[in-house]
Amino acid sequence: MEWIAVLILVVSFAVLLLLGVPIAVCIGLATILTMLPSMPLAPALTTEAQRIATGLDSFTLLAIPFFILAGHLMNRGGIARRLVNFAEAALGMLPGALAHVNILAAMLFGAISGSAAAAASAIGSIMAPHMEREGYDKGYSVAVNVTSATTGLLIPPSNILIVYSLASGGTSIAALFLAGYIPGILVGLMLMLVAGWIAWKRRYPVAGRPSLRRLWSTFWDAAPSLLLLVIVIGGIIAGIFTATEAAAVAVLYALILALLYRELRLRDLPRVLLEASSTTAIVLLLIATSMAMSWILAYEQIPQGVSQALLALTDNKILILLIINFVLLAVGTFMDMTPAVLIFTPIFLPVALNLGIDPIHFGIILVLNLCIGLCTPPVGTVLFVGLGVTQTPMTRVLRSLLPMYAAMIIALLLVTYLPELSLWLPRVFGYLE
Repeated sequence: MEWIAVLILVVSFAVLLLLGVPIAVCIGLATILTMLPSMPLAPALTTEAQRIATGLDSFTLLAIPFFILAGHLMNRGGIARRLVNFAEAALGMLPGALAHVNILAAMLFGAISGSAAAAASAIGSIMAPHMEREGYDKGYSVAVNVTSATTGLLIPPSNILIVYSLASGGTSIAALFLAGYIPGILVGLMLMLVAGWIAWKRRYPVAGRPSLRRLWSTFWDAAPSLLLLVIVIGGIIAGIFTATEAAAVAVLYALILALLYRELRLRDLPRVLLEASSTTAIVLLLIATSMAMSWILAYEQIPQGVSQALLALTDNKILILLIINFVLLAVGTFMDMTPAVLIFTPIFLPVALNLGIDPIHFGIILVLNLCIGLCTPPVGTVLFVGLGVTQTPMTRVLRSLLPMYAAMIIALLLVTYLPELSLWLPRVFGYLE
C-alpha cells in the first residue's frame, strides 16, 4: 500500500469538505489528486470519467430510482397518515403513547418507502404538532422522530442494502433484505424502551386503551399500504422477480394506491417525477464518484494495507470489530451514507472476511453504524430533515438525542456480537447453510 496515496486522499477530502464543497465533488477531486503521483493529469481525468461511467453501468442500480420514486409517491399519497392512525390505535395504552406511535409509524413508513429522510419528513410533519399539543417537549419529539426514521434503512426494501450488495461484489440482495428485519426491529424496540422510560419520568400522557373496533378499522385502512411489503419482499424471496423488477412493481402499486386514496391527482405527477428525479440525480452522482474512489483504493492496494495493519495490531475478533465500529461511527458524522458504504466496504470487508465474518452480517453492521451517523451533527441528513420539518433549533434537540444514541449503540453492539440476529432469517430461507 502506498501510504502517500492514503495521505493525499484523506487530507484532500477533509480539506475540501471543510471548505464546504459538495460531497460528490469532494470525492471526485480527491480521487483525481490521489491518482496524480501515479499518472499525468490527462490520463487521471480520463480514468476517472471511465470509472464513473462503468460504476453506473449496473442493472441492479436501476432499483434505486424506482424505489426513490415509490417513496415520493407514498409520501404524497396519504400512506403516512394511515400508518400513524394504526400505530396510535395499537400503542395508545403505553406511557408516552405518542412517542411510541411515532417510532412504530416511522418503522412502517420507512420500511415501505425505503427512505429515512422521507419517513422523518412524512411522520414528523404529522406527529410533531400532535405531540406538541399534548405537552411533549419539542426537542424530545424531534429526537424520537429522526432516530426511528433510520430503521427503514434496515427493514426492507432498502436502497442502501442494494448499494452494499454492489460494493461487496454481489452479496445476495434477498439475503440482505431478510437479514435487516430483526436488527431493524431491535433498534425500534430499544428506542421504544428509552422513549418509554423518558415519558414515564416526565409523566407524559397515556392516550388510553384503544377499542378493538378502532384497532381493526385502522388496520384495514393501513392494510393496502402494508401489503406492499408482502408483495415486494415476498416476490423477491419467492424468485418471482428481481430487486429491480420489485422496485418497478412498488412504483406501480404506490401510484395506484395514491390515486385510489384520492390524495394524489394525475396533474400532481409531473412535480412528483421532478422531485424523484432530483433525488435520484444526487444519489447516482454520489454513487458514480464513490465508485471511482473505490477503484483508486483498489489500485493503490489500500484495502489490503488496512487489513494487514489491523490484523498486525491484534487478531482479537472482538477488538477489531470494536475498532471498525468506532471508525464507522466517526465516518458517519461527516459523510453521507451512500458514499460511505461504497468507500468503506472494500476497505473493511476484507478484514471481516479474514475474521470469518459473513458478508451479509458485515453489511448489516456497516449500515447500522451509518444509520446512527444520519442522526448526528454536523452532516446528519435525517437530523436536519427533522429539524426543518418542525422548525426546531439544533441546541434544543441535542440533549434529548443522547439517550437515543445510547439505545442505538446498544443495539449495534448486540447486532455486532450476536451474528444470528442478522443471519437467522437468511438461514431459515435457505440463503445460508
